[in-house]
Amino acid sequence: MWRDEAATWQAAQRSPEELCGMLRSVDVVHGLYYLLMHELFACFGASTTTLRLPSVLAMAVAAGCVALLGQRLASARAGLAAGTVFGLLPAVQFYLQEGRPYAMVTAGAALATLLLVTLLQGRGGAARWAAYGGTVALCGLLNWLSLLMLPAHAATLLWTRAGRGSATPWAAASAAATAAVLPLILYSRTQQHQVAWIAPLTWSKLISPAVLLAIGALAAAVVRPSAGRLSATTAGLPLLAAPQLALLAISLSHPLHLDRYVVFSLSGLALLIGAALDAAARATAHRWPVPVAVTALTLALLPQCLAERSPSSRVDDVLAVAAHVQRLKSPDAAVLFIPSWRRDTAYGSPDAFAGLHDIALSEGPLESATLEGVEAPPARIRTAMLAQHRILLVTDAEFTAEANATARDRTKMSVLHSHFTKVADIRTRGRPSWSSSAM
Repeated sequence: MWRDEAATWQAAQRSPEELCGMLRSVDVVHGLYYLLMHELFACFGASTTTLRLPSVLAMAVAAGCVALLGQRLASARAGLAAGTVFGLLPAVQFYLQEGRPYAMVTAGAALATLLLVTLLQGRGGAARWAAYGGTVALCGLLNWLSLLMLPAHAATLLWTRAGRGSATPWAAASAAATAAVLPLILYSRTQQHQVAWIAPLTWSKLISPAVLLAIGALAAAVVRPSAGRLSATTAGLPLLAAPQLALLAISLSHPLHLDRYVVFSLSGLALLIGAALDAAARATAHRWPVPVAVTALTLALLPQCLAERSPSSRVDDVLAVAAHVQRLKSPDAAVLFIPSWRRDTAYGSPDAFAGLHDIALSEGPLESATLEGVEAPPARIRTAMLAQHRILLVTDAEFTAEANATARDRTKMSVLHSHFTKVADIRTRGRPSWSSSAM
């Protein structure tokens, strides 16, 4: 379990009233997801299986939708290839095993695209348009940046020269979905300090989107669809390109570029690759290109897929650090966290911290309606530290802790360096744990 999952773990175990209080100050963008996970924890118990299984199932739904898209827009062979390729993509492998909302958003975006394609093919009426709008709204409430699928769907309508009979209900459904999500978008602006850590765009950040778009464009060139016809290209290429490019454009003024926010666009990439493999098979009049290509892709990505399933694929390991704390603690020890949100280590494994006094904490997370609680002023922290004989410190990697240092954190480090001697230093996947004794 890493730091983002630890936030889900903590939030999902609060009552709906406590959770709503917390959302007023932090993580409102994930409010619906936290409420859903709260209900799942209540039904099936708090465990890492309950935490992650919804994401596994959501990506399975997404893969099924991609396969159906390929089948309806090209052939059954294209659909099978597209669904298989989708499941092999490293980013899909990463987010399908994470207790966060991005897999659910990906499933919703794939389902919304499938509904749109079905409607553009003349199947369904008002009820299906309502289902489309409801799916888009649900995705937006899980993460409002998923509304970037709407420019992609608009591009598909324009590219296929959809008539007023499709454009009008699409505009109505999209407007209704956006209106449903708009209050969340506006309120989340009051919590934009939570994404202040995201770095501005650099040339290196453009590499990944550029590679994805290049692969998608190459696959689209292989398919070569007829102009104005609904196809895997006219549905898949906008779904891949529009969210990626829109997020880059937004990030020019407000840095928000993280691949997790547009992982749903990979449905478009998989659809394009599946259609391209089918087109190659048709061109050669043989069946072998699809199984050979999928087998080669599987073998090529196998090391990456296995790596995504190891603890080293995450920034840190909350549970491993807690295990070290349990071994290091003693009856005369207190505990300290730098920065304060590293307190998630304790909230994820409270038994490991039993008997340790959190000397900087003045108000717990439930009382303060926060994730990490509220710490005492620097002077009080200094006094509390000087009264201790032994302190266990849980922190980030040193450069991260120094870069994000607050007045409280600087006080903690100053007292540790001036009045304590480090007697143990255990580093586990991004989080050092120090044991210090008074000089």
